[in-house]
Amino acid sequence: MGVPQKISPFMRQCFVTATVGFNIISFGCAIGFPAILLPQLHERDSSFHLTKDQESWIAAILPLSVLSGNFIAPPIMDRLGRKMTHYVLTLVSLIGWYITIMATSFEALMIGRLWQGVSGGLLTTMRSVLIGEYTSPKNRGAFLTTVSLTQAFGVFLSHLLGSLLTWQMVALICVFFPFISLIMVIYTPESPSWLVTRGRYEECREIFRWLRGYDEEEELADMIQSRLAYEHAEIKESIRKSERNWFRNLVTMIRKREFYKPIILMVISNILMHVSGASTFAPYATMVVGLLMGPNANPYFWMVFLDAQRIVSNTLAVYIINRVNRRTMVFATGALSVLSHIAIVVYVYYKQNGWNYESIWLPALLINLQFVAVGMGMVPMPQVIGGEIFPLQYRSIGGTISMATGTGLMFVALKTFPDLIEKTGLHGTYGIYAIIIIVNLVVMMAWLPETRGKTLQEIEDELRGRPLKIEEIQARESLQSNPIEIYKRKMSERRCSSPTIV
Repeated sequence: MGVPQKISPFMRQCFVTATVGFNIISFGCAIGFPAILLPQLHERDSSFHLTKDQESWIAAILPLSVLSGNFIAPPIMDRLGRKMTHYVLTLVSLIGWYITIMATSFEALMIGRLWQGVSGGLLTTMRSVLIGEYTSPKNRGAFLTTVSLTQAFGVFLSHLLGSLLTWQMVALICVFFPFISLIMVIYTPESPSWLVTRGRYEECREIFRWLRGYDEEEELADMIQSRLAYEHAEIKESIRKSERNWFRNLVTMIRKREFYKPIILMVISNILMHVSGASTFAPYATMVVGLLMGPNANPYFWMVFLDAQRIVSNTLAVYIINRVNRRTMVFATGALSVLSHIAIVVYVYYKQNGWNYESIWLPALLINLQFVAVGMGMVPMPQVIGGEIFPLQYRSIGGTISMATGTGLMFVALKTFPDLIEKTGLHGTYGIYAIIIIVNLVVMMAWLPETRGKTLQEIEDELRGRPLKIEEIQARESLQSNPIEIYKRKMSERRCSSPTIV
């Protein structure tokens, strides 16, 4: 595979995770890029200028194009494989950055952002799947938490570089991350899970052992046996019957509590994330800092400082989330987010109405509290919740719906934020966001089951509102010999949903 055999399976898993990580850093840079691009385009010596509406489109086009990437990713992943999909998204990212470097107009910037968004859509769909399929169950949770950490680092890096260099130079530096990933992809293997779906069993065994060693042979054997049973079973007629009744099956699925409750919970999680400042601060950081801290504050310093604080908070979250109940974590960080928003509303309101307060420490404290909530819970918790509350049977469609609603909400937040600031001021915007957070947090705490330490079946029963009836249990047990269900279950256990892009 290009890596010496003396390297341990854990280090090989680190290598393939890092290959994904460099592209995630690049996507984080794209998310944070407008915060350093837009202020520099306001300068007199800028080669071109943008209108207010054009500026909001530069920020908002990314989630829209991410959504298109989300929808084209599954067929590419299934038909061409994980490795080829990784090649495709990396090349698309490189094209997006090169167009951005050479841009001399609003249209060129939009095209560059569009390509970056499509690459990000492919990446956000594939990253958790790829990491989940490459890594051991005992390490998978830690590897998956690197997703939000590396993305936050990308945002931080673009802001840091933008405070020192021109936006063209920042784009030139950012292009090296997908280039490094492209080189690393050459030395990464194809996913064993995808190989088994193509009947390439010997290659699957070889790569699985290269990635995992010889300590997880039972999982390898189960995966191959399930696929063999699936291929040899007489299932064509049952598939045809299922297709004839697809509408009835869809209606039945939508009416199930264990299907629609996780969807609603993930929509609420995405709302909490995007109105808490997780998505709006990255592209509009200099605007928010200027309005909150005043003209004497250095917006670039505080932008980079808050990005660094978010990375620290994300790192702490990796440790804390595994040791604290999910509901406790959601409520604590949600309450902190509400308090910080209300405090900012009060502070800005009184400052605009005659309060003669010049010190910078109080607004700095308030916005730091907001970002503790963002880094500790508002961003990582949707990722954790999305990976636990969807029953295995609905994990694929549930993850897709979550991603679609998440990117849609991100677009709305980014497109409306400048108008809200202009019409209601910073205190009005944060006041509206505080109300939205309170309402959604109440619904979340009323519906969200405690998932820490529970099996997926226990979580599913709690969402359903009752345990399975005896006849349902018997029906489920009768499916144990059904190769379709066996195979779906084995493959579902290898995947993780990816409900967030921030």
